[in-house]
Amino acid sequence: MVESTGGGPGDGAAEVLDRPLPDGVRRRVVQIVSDGFGGLTVGELPAQLRQYARFAPNRRAKFAGNAMAAALETDPLFRQRIGEKFREAQPELSGALDSGSPPPAADPLDVAAAAYVLRPTGWVKLVTAAGEEAQRADAERADEESRAELERLRTDLDRAREHTRAETERLRTELDAAKKEADSLHRKLRAALSDVKRGEAALRKMHGEVEAVRAETHAQVSAAESESRRLKARLGEAEATLEATRRAAREGRSVEDMRVRLLLDTVLDAAQGLRRELALPPVSVRPAETVDAVEPGRMTPKDIAARALSENDPAILDQLLALPQAHLVVDGYNVTKTGYPQMPLEKQRLRLLGQLSQLAAQTGAEVTCVFDGAELAAPVLLAPPRGVRVLFSKPGVTADELIRQLVRAEPPGRPVIVASTDREVADGIAKVGARPVASAVLLKRLS
Repeated sequence: MVESTGGGPGDGAAEVLDRPLPDGVRRRVVQIVSDGFGGLTVGELPAQLRQYARFAPNRRAKFAGNAMAAALETDPLFRQRIGEKFREAQPELSGALDSGSPPPAADPLDVAAAAYVLRPTGWVKLVTAAGEEAQRADAERADEESRAELERLRTDLDRAREHTRAETERLRTELDAAKKEADSLHRKLRAALSDVKRGEAALRKMHGEVEAVRAETHAQVSAAESESRRLKARLGEAEATLEATRRAAREGRSVEDMRVRLLLDTVLDAAQGLRRELALPPVSVRPAETVDAVEPGRMTPKDIAARALSENDPAILDQLLALPQAHLVVDGYNVTKTGYPQMPLEKQRLRLLGQLSQLAAQTGAEVTCVFDGAELAAPVLLAPPRGVRVLFSKPGVTADELIRQLVRAEPPGRPVIVASTDREVADGIAKVGARPVASAVLLKRLS
């Protein structure tokens, strides 16, 4: 139902469209709004459309079409502003609608969209007429398309019938040729069956011959396997005999070596016992002493005392390290806290290990540096320098005990020097044959 107040241009605001806006008209309306949208300021736009103010017209029509159509319908002021922009862009069409006589050559959809925006008197009729005209045009277009499709289908059907007739003739010709080929194949098949029967007879004869040869071969293989087993048994016996002979020879040599060694040990023990029993003094006269010659002057005890080294002389450490296979064990923190206690522990370790590496390179002695690791929260990340073995004591074990374990691990007679100022360490290692040296002596030598 359409309500109208009648009147001049602009009096159609009271008219109401009682049906949905046709799709074609709606698209033209959205395009009109999108074109006029850019000429408005952000403040002149409804709140729901301000977010699309910076969009291009085509993109605005695509993403904000529904919002613009709704705003145009519900916001008279916005519709009036869009109408003004449209009047500026299309003055002729706007004037014709205001006068009530739209141009007859104009597109009905454009006329209906302009009437919907401008709302002149009778705009509802124009929109409705445009919708009906669009529906008629769609129906006619659909009818034309249907007739064209029907004509195309008829053409395709005639073409298919012609193709079917040609295909039928071709298949009939091929069927006749296939029948002739089948007759020829039947004749060839009968001849082949005769050949197969003859071949089967020859195959049965050959099978008999093969079975005879197989039985003979099997007998020969059985005889060869029996002979192989007999030879393997003899080979095993020979190998066992050879191994027993070798074992007996080894045991004989071992017994003879043991007897000779036992005899030698007996002779050596007897000689040592005889020497102790007779209490023979060491030989004091050598053959060279019987030759008459002038001897040099003897050194007095005073001269020897002058050459003696002090316990604090670093040269004494060089003499000890010059001994064959000397092993220097260093009480790490005892030395560093004696020489440079103000430094952090990490720098103390690095300084001492660098100096010990130089000492090891100079003397060629084996050097082991021991640090107390009982209170460490985690293992120390350290790359030991060349020539120096670095050890940390385990939890519950002190560095002093680790040093005593190292000294006890050495064989008797090997020169072991322990650098530590700890009196308990010095006394303990001296009991097991090691030579204690004060930390100050080592520091002097290193500096």
